[in-house]
Amino acid sequence: MKHEFYWRDRQPWLHERGYMLRARYRPGWKPYEGRPGEPFTFREDSHSSLVASIMDATRISDGSIVTMKKIELAIHPHELEIGQFLASEQTISDSRNHCVRILDIIPDPTESNVFIIVMPYLRKFNDPDFLTFGEAVACLKQLIEGLRFMHENHIAHRDISFLNVMMDAAVMYPSMWHPAVMSYKYDYSGRAKYYNRTERPPKYYYIDFGLSRKYDLEDGSPEELPIFGGDKSVPEFQGDGYDKPSNPFRTDIYYLGNLMRTQFVGVRKYRGFDFMQQLVADMVQADPVKRPTIEEVETRFDESSRRLSRWKLRSRLVGKDEFALERGIYGIGHMIRTAKYLIKRLPPVPTPTS
Repeated sequence: MKHEFYWRDRQPWLHERGYMLRARYRPGWKPYEGRPGEPFTFREDSHSSLVASIMDATRISDGSIVTMKKIELAIHPHELEIGQFLASEQTISDSRNHCVRILDIIPDPTESNVFIIVMPYLRKFNDPDFLTFGEAVACLKQLIEGLRFMHENHIAHRDISFLNVMMDAAVMYPSMWHPAVMSYKYDYSGRAKYYNRTERPPKYYYIDFGLSRKYDLEDGSPEELPIFGGDKSVPEFQGDGYDKPSNPFRTDIYYLGNLMRTQFVGVRKYRGFDFMQQLVADMVQADPVKRPTIEEVETRFDESSRRLSRWKLRSRLVGKDEFALERGIYGIGHMIRTAKYLIKRLPPVPTPTS
């Protein structure tokens, strides 16, 4: 596809910088013809990159898989600066930092206003599905403390949505996964086997700081005109609000609350999240001033989640659209898994080791 030409043309240069792209993007590549009658999609190199600015690569020095992102400063002038701050020594030592780390910065060889940043290879935060309340609590706790970390450092993300929350799933997927066909191994040699979150807990991260801003709070409470990211449901951005500035930190609260509502608490998601329904309702109030601060969100979430019994935390997440027969079948498998967890003494709220 046309958007892939950028990466194809820079493969030799990236190789010199220590990174190798997949065969599809190397000079002289010819599509694998496959076996007679074999479907086109069975061939690894038949899959294009899904996002024009994003590419996966192998770091030659250690063979690790990384993610590359093309940043155009003319379009997102603050992204690189904020990313560098969040990856600085003063911030990466804070365990609450759940912002994706920049591992390398490569200036484009031909475009002076373009940079390629190298980051860890991450996976969608909700794939595979969460299995227990404890797994969901672990995820939400990390996202809440991560947003508090940003706000304490005067950074508003301004684009929190399910698209911009990822997880470092390398512990779950020993053979990694293919960027276009995530159910397959990275080398496309077969289906990617994985461990669940309780067995090997991942760490969750915020990504994409293209719309983010870092403020000097000595200038007073910041006010910004609306800018639409992945979640376009923000109440203060609707109707006449489109021309009115608002506090981006309060908008971040709505974004996170709406993520919690749509992915966990919503009418079409899971049963049993009553313990956080009021908190979520307060976070998504139409009046930004009435929303709790991130400090209040963290305090209330911790208080409510601490009251959950170990049995509740180990309970299976049951979809609101599941039939009785499905609940029975899935429940048997869950009982077997839970017995294994107890034998291994795995905690009900899985915590990453690093």
